[in-house]
Amino acid sequence: MSAFGNQSEFSSYNIDMDRQFDGIDTEILEILQKNARTSNAEIARQVGLAPSAVFERIRKLEERGIVRGYRADLDPHSVGTALLAFVFVRSNERAGGVGTAQKLAEIPDVLEVHHVAGEDCFLAKVRAADTEALGRLLREKFGAIPSITSTRTTIVLETVKETGVLPLEIAAEEPEAKRA
Repeated sequence: MSAFGNQSEFSSYNIDMDRQFDGIDTEILEILQKNARTSNAEIARQVGLAPSAVFERIRKLEERGIVRGYRADLDPHSVGTALLAFVFVRSNERAGGVGTAQKLAEIPDVLEVHHVAGEDCFLAKVRAADTEALGRLLREKFGAIPSITSTRTTIVLETVKETGVLPLEIAAEEPEAKRA
């Protein structure tokens, strides 16, 4: 189970934006992505709807899995995980196998796991306190997964941009009559 509901983190999840939500929903989603703590009343003021209408739209976006959850954006330095690294993982698993990915995803220091094309099988985004902690993570956690045959690690020197905000195209402006 995902941290944000019952959607599997390993399933394909494609959204046809034109059929899933309209321009008002897009505006609501952009507001929530910038600050998920924005009140319904403030969102309603910004999009020109009643707070009850905004509440209902958000509820429907959550039900359809478009809004998967809400979380706090923590400063990694403040919580002792200043080192960011990307680990390229090779596995002896047959193509399309997800056993290795699932085992990687169970490691708390692994923030993301991606099945990738190319020489490597997976790309994992990890955080650790320092290079010593990263070394232990690779030896003790990654090394304990029998299907992993090799890893290559790239340590990030400086992060220029890191965001979870998805780009949304603004749908055509809704007629005022629909905003009631």
